[in-house]
Amino acid sequence: MSFKEKVTSLQAYDPKEIESEIYGWWENEGFFRPEKQRELGLVKPSSQRFCITLPPPNITGQLHLGHALTIAIEDLMTRYERLRQKETLFVPGSDHAGIATQNVVERELNNQGIKRKALGREKFIDKVWEWKKKYHARITEQSKRLGMCCDWTRERFTLDDDLSRAVRVAFVTMFKRGLIYRGKYMVNWCPGRCESAISDLESIPEEEQSHLWYLRYPIGGKTFKKPAGDWGSGSWAKGATEFIEVATTRPETLLGDSGVATHENHPKYGKLIGKKAILPAIGREIPVFADHLVDPEFGTGAVKVTPAHDPADYDMGTRHGLEFITVIDEKGSMVPGQAGKYAGMDRFECRKAIVEDLEKEGLLIKIEDYTHNVSRCQRCDAVVEPRISTQWFVKTKSLAEKAVAAVRSGESKIIPEREEKRFYQWMDNIKDWCISRQLWWGHRIPVWYCPGGHLTCEVDDPKKCQECGDTRLVQDEDVLDTWFSSGLWPFSTLGWPNEQNPDFQRFYPTNTRETAYDILFFWVAREMMLGCELTGRAPYSFIYLHGIIRNEEGKKISKSMPNVEKYDPLNIIDEWGADVLRHTLASNTVPGMDFNMDFRQLDASKRFCNKIWQSTKYVLGNVGKDEIVPRFDKKYPIKKLQLADKWILSRLNKLVKLATESNEQNDFMNAIREIKNFFWDEFCDWYIEATKVRLYSEAEADKATPKAVLLHVLEACLVMMHPVMPHITEALWQALPPSAKKGPAIIVANWPEYAKSLVDDDAEAGFKLAMDIVRAIRSVRTDFNVPPGAKIPVLIDAGDNSALVERARDEIVSLARIDPGKIRIGGKIDPPARSGRLVLQGITAYLPLEGLIDIDKEKARLANEIVKVDKFTENSRKKLAGPFAEKAAPELVKQEREKLAGYEEKLARLKEQLSMLG
Repeated sequence: MSFKEKVTSLQAYDPKEIESEIYGWWENEGFFRPEKQRELGLVKPSSQRFCITLPPPNITGQLHLGHALTIAIEDLMTRYERLRQKETLFVPGSDHAGIATQNVVERELNNQGIKRKALGREKFIDKVWEWKKKYHARITEQSKRLGMCCDWTRERFTLDDDLSRAVRVAFVTMFKRGLIYRGKYMVNWCPGRCESAISDLESIPEEEQSHLWYLRYPIGGKTFKKPAGDWGSGSWAKGATEFIEVATTRPETLLGDSGVATHENHPKYGKLIGKKAILPAIGREIPVFADHLVDPEFGTGAVKVTPAHDPADYDMGTRHGLEFITVIDEKGSMVPGQAGKYAGMDRFECRKAIVEDLEKEGLLIKIEDYTHNVSRCQRCDAVVEPRISTQWFVKTKSLAEKAVAAVRSGESKIIPEREEKRFYQWMDNIKDWCISRQLWWGHRIPVWYCPGGHLTCEVDDPKKCQECGDTRLVQDEDVLDTWFSSGLWPFSTLGWPNEQNPDFQRFYPTNTRETAYDILFFWVAREMMLGCELTGRAPYSFIYLHGIIRNEEGKKISKSMPNVEKYDPLNIIDEWGADVLRHTLASNTVPGMDFNMDFRQLDASKRFCNKIWQSTKYVLGNVGKDEIVPRFDKKYPIKKLQLADKWILSRLNKLVKLATESNEQNDFMNAIREIKNFFWDEFCDWYIEATKVRLYSEAEADKATPKAVLLHVLEACLVMMHPVMPHITEALWQALPPSAKKGPAIIVANWPEYAKSLVDDDAEAGFKLAMDIVRAIRSVRTDFNVPPGAKIPVLIDAGDNSALVERARDEIVSLARIDPGKIRIGGKIDPPARSGRLVLQGITAYLPLEGLIDIDKEKARLANEIVKVDKFTENSRKKLAGPFAEKAAPELVKQEREKLAGYEEKLARLKEQLSMLG
């Protein structure tokens, strides 16, 4: 069945009948590929180009509404630029997502009773590849169902061979430039399922209810040089007479304390500076010292210092040359040899036990409830442990400076503007980037070690040590942070490091990075830094940051939310269709602003799709099967155009100008809104209605002109709506007669051109007047209960506007259901008795009602209505004159005043109507 037959046969819009078929046809025909545009002669080597790379979804499951929003906006951008005759490339792909994917696969294996470490690295990686194959196929299918017009022949995966080589080249290049180094520093460590270093951005602070423990450490002296008894016996601190008090949220870390800091001006503890405190549980002497960052008036005025397990303490320990003692291992357990009797305990078990022992020894002063931020791993939710660890780092200072310079110079622009300011703030305070992860799944670091301790860093696996020649090389066990390979995405997908690759030469730098504002630093900043450093250019010229989709109540949508399945984009597509979902998302999106998903908006979009479908069926239904309708273009005889034709063509061209400007300014919501308003309110409600008399009247000689204009306006609207609702517009466009379109498909059609010559302000003024008169007549008909099908007389006293009204005679007659033999337009018309009256813009019109309605019955109805409304009005006045106006909430008083104004207006109108009937 052809698309035209399908459009004709379907009584209502049914996305299940068209969307998958349309998408399959596009893909089979190759319309998503830039080569197809060249083949069709739509672009030349000199043509402008547009390239965007899809933010690669993780292969950890199925797509969610955030992905749907990303696809809706980026596909809109791509389709719009293709319609503008730019050579377009939309590159799809997916991300291996190191920690996230390893976590979900490991969890699946655990459910099967299989442990990762028992399986071994190679076999575990094989399992992850099996997962990738399954979920990659699912994600691809989901993306296609959303209508994404990307070139699937260029699809990429971050662990593809060519992209993996790009990662190695990037690492080795930066290592040899001195931008990557290995060192032992404090990192965020996930002791949960990840057992890996994680970045600051992956360490998510969450407010939690906890406690603040106040402790006291004995000061060594003549009466207390060492513990008097076993720890936990109650006699450990016997003999101690002097103490220094501290407060902590982590009592278990005292085992790694290497000092106590206070301020030199502290009234109580200043005199203890230079003395030794005896560390509870361990008995180790630690110094009491002064540090200018300690606030003597905050807390106890002294702080315990654990340089190996707290970022602030790390800096303080470095300044004062303290010992760095690691007491918590990679799994979150207490380290033997450093933790005394607590060795091997989980850190939280240790906390409970050590607090009990501190209390026994009289060293626990008090416990207070305390609310503070606790950092948790973004992937497995384990409480993050700051630890000293040997890791690989990127020096970010010079990279950040280049990225910032690219934005400040205008090479790259960020919207909304506030996100640009956040970008500067973050970049100005950036820390070196820890890029190594203690995982198995990912890009293994291209560094090899020989028995002599030398390291070799090369793109290709080396045969021997570059320093000593030893062939016994072992590769670094760690893999790279996922965001390192993702940071290369805009250029690695185009063939880099081979800068002679045709795609790289034609499409790099890309045009746009479109993504959510919450990964500005996770991803966009890294792309900017790596792109500027490795290619010498910013990876894109424009950064568009959309907001986060939330539920109806403004809450972030999560897997734990009740009825979360209703927010699954595939479930929404099954019920409403992809175009409905896309229209809903795109028409409610403002850069940087969150968006509450209200399902009533889906209903509204569905109704709009059905309106498009039905109005197109009407237009096609008025074109004979073999009828050749002349194409409306610049050569069409203007003298054949009537007022309604000139009006709609003028309005269309103003819309084309506005929609084009809005799209060029990335104000897609405004473009979508204006196109919808025009199509529904002007084209369907007014122009289509105005053409019916001409098309159905046997007396009308020229039926070709309204058909030509209908097809022209309809085709232009379908093209402008195509970027947002691609499937329905393609199906309907294919059903149009050949004279109304050019090219094989709407996806490669031409965006309408603004024709200034068709802008006619006089025609717009004339038709607007006709619309106002018709609306007023319809209102009078309703007010007096005139039967809908009855054709009525009208006398219009137009005064100086007689010529303008006369020009709109036919439109008024047809749209207001006026008896064509009983319309009179002129000046100084005597008001007929018992008639409805309307006044607007210096024009008075009368509608004689005698014979159309039962006058006496209508007068009785109006009189009864007046009594009822008068009672409501009086009650409202009394309410506002009484205590209510002073005691009620201002908003309620305001509502009551608005209600009274409505009653008064209705009462005046009813009295006027009654007076008209005499």
